[in-house]
Amino acid sequence: MNIDKQLRESLSQALDKLYNVSIAAESLVLQPTRKEFQGTHTYVTFPIAKQAGKNPQEIADDLGNYLVENDPAVRAFQVVKGFLNLTIHDKIWLNKLVTIAACKSWGQGQKNHQLAVIEIASPNTNKPLHLGHLRNICLGFSVCNILEKAGFEVKKVCIVNDRGIHICKSMVAYQEFGNGATPESLKMKGDHFVGDYYVKFNKAFNKEVEKLVEAGDNPKEAAKNAPILKDAQSMLKKWEAHDPETLALWEKMNRWVYDGFDETYLTIGADFDKIYYESDTYVLGKNIVKEGLEKGVFYQKEDQSVWVDLTDQGLDEKLILRGDGTSVYITQDLGTADLRYDDFQFNHSVYVVGNEQDYHFVVLFKILNRLDRPYADGLYHLSYGMVDLPSGKMKSREGKVVDADQIMDEMIKTAEVHTLELGKIEGLDDQEALKLYKTLGLGALK
Repeated sequence: MNIDKQLRESLSQALDKLYNVSIAAESLVLQPTRKEFQGTHTYVTFPIAKQAGKNPQEIADDLGNYLVENDPAVRAFQVVKGFLNLTIHDKIWLNKLVTIAACKSWGQGQKNHQLAVIEIASPNTNKPLHLGHLRNICLGFSVCNILEKAGFEVKKVCIVNDRGIHICKSMVAYQEFGNGATPESLKMKGDHFVGDYYVKFNKAFNKEVEKLVEAGDNPKEAAKNAPILKDAQSMLKKWEAHDPETLALWEKMNRWVYDGFDETYLTIGADFDKIYYESDTYVLGKNIVKEGLEKGVFYQKEDQSVWVDLTDQGLDEKLILRGDGTSVYITQDLGTADLRYDDFQFNHSVYVVGNEQDYHFVVLFKILNRLDRPYADGLYHLSYGMVDLPSGKMKSREGKVVDADQIMDEMIKTAEVHTLELGKIEGLDDQEALKLYKTLGLGALK
C-alpha cells in the first residue's frame, strides 16, 4: 500500500463530500510534517478556502475528523492554523516494514556491470581522527551502500597522507620534546600520542616566530625563518633522500598512528578493500610530471618548479612540483589516480572530500583529461560542507578539534544513561547491554 496515495484519495473524497469541491487525488499535495509538530504528513488548506467557503483552520478540523473516522490509516490529527498534520497508525508502519523485510529484492537495482571506487576517510598520520573524519566515513559508507543497491560493484578505498611537511612536524617535535616516551609508557592510543607532538610543534613554532618579530623581522619572514620549521623542511628532504635514521623514525611513529586508527575504525565499523599510502604514490606522480612536460601539458619555470596553465579554461596556473623536486598534493593525487585505475579498471571513481578542496579537484580532473587518461570522464568529487565548532574551524595543530574516539565514547555513555533510566535492559547480561549501548550510541552518531 502506498500511504501517500491513500491519504490523497481520502482527502479528495472528504473535499467532495464535505464541501462539494472536486479535486483529483493526484493533484493534492502532501508535505512532510515539520519536526516540531505531531504527525508525518501535512496538508495545507489555504488554497481551497475560497472554494470551500470556510476559513483554513475550520477546513483542517473538518478534514481531520473525516479522515480519523473514514481512513483506517489515520490515527490522529493536529491543526496548526491552516496546516493539517496527520498521524498514521503504528500498525500501518509495522505492515510496511514487514512487507519490506519479506521482499529480498526490495530497494535493489539490477546489476549494471559497472565498478565504482569510493575514496573515504583520507587521514593524516600526524593526528588522530576527529569529528570531520567520522562525518566523511559515515557519508562515504552511505554512498557505498546506495551505489551497491543501485547495481554497482563497489570498492572502498582509503588514501593515507603518511608523508610530507605536516608529518615531519610531528617527527621533529618528538625528537625535540619526546625524551624517549612511547604510547605504551604513557598509556595512550598511538594516534593521540603522535597528535600531541603536532600540537607541540605548533606551539614551539609560534614562540619562535614571536621572538623573530620582536628582533625586527616582519611576520611573514619570521614565519619562514623559524628554526623549527627549517628543521621540518630539512627532515622532509632527508626522507625523500631515503635517509635511514629519518625513515626509521617515520616508520615507528606511523605504526603508532595506524594502531590507533585501527581501533577507531573497528569502533565505528569502517573497513576498506584497499588502503593507499602517499609514500608509495608520490613517486608515481613525479613520473607523470615528466610525462606532462614531454607532452607539453606542463611547463617549467626558472626555479625548476613545474606548473600547468589552465587560464584558457577560466582557472589559473597551478603548481605541480616544487623547484626543489618535492611533491605537492596534486603530484600525489595524479599518481594515486593512475595506480587506482591499474588496480580496479573502474568506471567511476568518487572522491568523498570536503568542499575546501573543490578547486583542487577541478584542476586535478582537467589535468587528467589533458593527459588523455581513459578514466578521466568517470571521476567525481562528492563535495560536502565542513564541520565547524562554535569558535570556528577545527584546527588539529592547535588542539581545537572534536576527537573521534571521545565523541564515540560519549555517545555510547549517553545511550547507556538513557537506556538505564528507561529500564530497557531487563534480562540482558553485561555483554549484551554493552552491545545495545554501542548500537544505540553509534547509530545515533551516524
